[in-house]
Amino acid sequence: FREFKTLQDALDYEAQANRVAETVESIRVPVIAAIAGACTGGGAAIATCCDIRIASPSARFGIPIARTLGNCLSQQNYARLVGVLGLPKAKEILMTARLMNASELFAAGYVAEVVESEEALLPRAQVLAEVIAANAPLTLRATKLGLNRVRDRLFPEEQDKDLIEMCYLSEDFREGVEAFLAKRKPVWKGR
Repeated sequence: FREFKTLQDALDYEAQANRVAETVESIRVPVIAAIAGACTGGGAAIATCCDIRIASPSARFGIPIARTLGNCLSQQNYARLVGVLGLPKAKEILMTARLMNASELFAAGYVAEVVESEEALLPRAQVLAEVIAANAPLTLRATKLGLNRVRDRLFPEEQDKDLIEMCYLSEDFREGVEAFLAKRKPVWKGR
C-alpha cells in the first residue's frame, strides 16, 4: 500500500481483490469456509465468497478498515457482504470496525454452524462436504449460480472509482498504512 501513488494503483488493487473473490465464487462446486480465530481483511472477503461457512468458538470476523488502513471495499465486495449479512449488520460491522464473535456470526446467519471446539471444525467441514457431494451435481451448480445471480440483481455492480479515489488517494489512507505498519493508532483528519 505504501507504493500506491495513483488512482490506477488503487483501482488495480481492488480489481485484483475482486478477481480473487470471483475465482472463489466461480468454483463449480459448493465451497465451505471453516473459520477459526481471526478472519479479517482479505480472509474475511474470501470467507464471504464461500457458499457455506462454519466456525469454531474462537472465530472472530470483521473488516476493520475504518479503524486500521482507512481504505474502502469495491462495490462488488460491499454487495457480497450485504448479501450475506444484510445491510444493517454490514453497515454496523464496517462503520464500527469491530470483530463479531462466533455466536454473533451464527445469529447474523454469516455462519451456518458453530462447532463445539477448534478440533471439531475440520472434521465437521469434511462431513458437510460429503453430505453436499452426495447430492445432484447439476442442481448444486444451478443453485450456486442462481443464488449468486439473485444477489447480483439485488446489488448490481456500480462504478466505484469515486469511492476508491476518495479513500486510497487520501492523507488518511497514507496515515492508516503508516500507523498500521508502526503498530500505532492512526490520527484521522478526514482528508
